[in-house]
Amino acid sequence: MKTFKVLSLLLMYPEPERLAALPEMHAALVEESALNGNAARRMAPLFELLSDGKLIELQENYVATFDRNPSHSLHLFEHIHGESRDRGPAMIDLLEEYWKHGFDASASELPDYVPLFLEFLSLLPDGEALELLGDAVHVLALIGKKLAANGSPYAAAFQTLEALSPVAAQELAAPPVRDMDEAMEMFGPSAEGVEPLLKPAPQIAVVQMPPSRRRAAV
Repeated sequence: MKTFKVLSLLLMYPEPERLAALPEMHAALVEESALNGNAARRMAPLFELLSDGKLIELQENYVATFDRNPSHSLHLFEHIHGESRDRGPAMIDLLEEYWKHGFDASASELPDYVPLFLEFLSLLPDGEALELLGDAVHVLALIGKKLAANGSPYAAAFQTLEALSPVAAQELAAPPVRDMDEAMEMFGPSAEGVEPLLKPAPQIAVVQMPPSRRRAAV
């Protein structure tokens, strides 16, 4: 379904080439109106923001919305597992799901990055894509609600995904927090007598943030 690819692009960091493609993205949503519940109309606030805003302002807004606000994180498992050890295995399971379908995510962001997940869905048969969307909709709806509460037009993308899902979104418990007391109990202080860092999650390959985005994040 092209709709998933369009939503993936709209949730990425604003770059000139993506902004130039906004008319084509809108046309793709209109083309699939019968399948996506008139997503073009639902997405109007985000299209308006991206069409009318200046590039640097859009980039600064994106960084403030997603990079500087953990509650809006575009990494699915952060909202479920937080920084617990369960997050690493969950990402590996998702990566294996990608590989099973021949989707190479090895040079992209972490497997649970929402735009990457949506790009994956766009390559699947509609029925299978919607089934997997139903597995993730609880997190996606949570992100959408937090964005809407902060008045962000990006909420429209998540509301569209929630409307597409064959499964009703359920409330999620707050992700677990592994505090320093737990770490001290499990690992003790380091040889230098300082408090330990938590054991890192398994390493997953990621690409570097584009230079333009790094500058905006400073």
